[in-house]
Amino acid sequence: MKSKLSLLVLALLAVSLTQAQGLHFGIKGGANLTKVDGKAMTDEFNYGYQLGGFAEVGLGKKWFIQPEVMWTEYRTRTADDFEDIINFPANGSNRQEVKLNYLAIPITLNYRLLDWFSLHAGPQFGVLLNQDKNLLQNGRDAFNAGVVSLVGGAQLNFGGFHITGRYFTNINDINSGDVNEAWKNKGFQVGVGIRIL
Repeated sequence: MKSKLSLLVLALLAVSLTQAQGLHFGIKGGANLTKVDGKAMTDEFNYGYQLGGFAEVGLGKKWFIQPEVMWTEYRTRTADDFEDIINFPANGSNRQEVKLNYLAIPITLNYRLLDWFSLHAGPQFGVLLNQDKNLLQNGRDAFNAGVVSLVGGAQLNFGGFHITGRYFTNINDINSGDVNEAWKNKGFQVGVGIRIL
């Protein structure tokens, strides 16, 4: 299912690029405020960061597609009862910090309500690049390698400079590996970008 969806999105993006009425590239960075919903994780938001690049593919005066390639860091903490639920040996403390680095590829369809203000929504594909080995030792995978999310938000456009705010949540459940429990990443992202081409 994931591979078919990915191929469809790439095909649509390729068609859009060949018919683009305007094509721009830029860099962006920002902050994440994320949490993991599910047993054994604390019910709190934690800060992370995102860095990467974006393209703007014009589809007329009002519409454009904005694919991005971002290095994204999510942070969370295990709850006090983590080892009771997951059967994981604690290392002197019931709580552990978890840091997950993803290569995230959001592809949003944007609509300009005004020259300086647009709304956007679309899928985001994430691939886990770096796992917390203290938490996931002995083959316990807390997160799938590939995560599909939905993103939506707004963007302020000032010429080649923009400020983006968006919300995201996983579509696919993340299986803890040890228990039949679904976990989900969700959160907010704020980014600042500038066109360079």
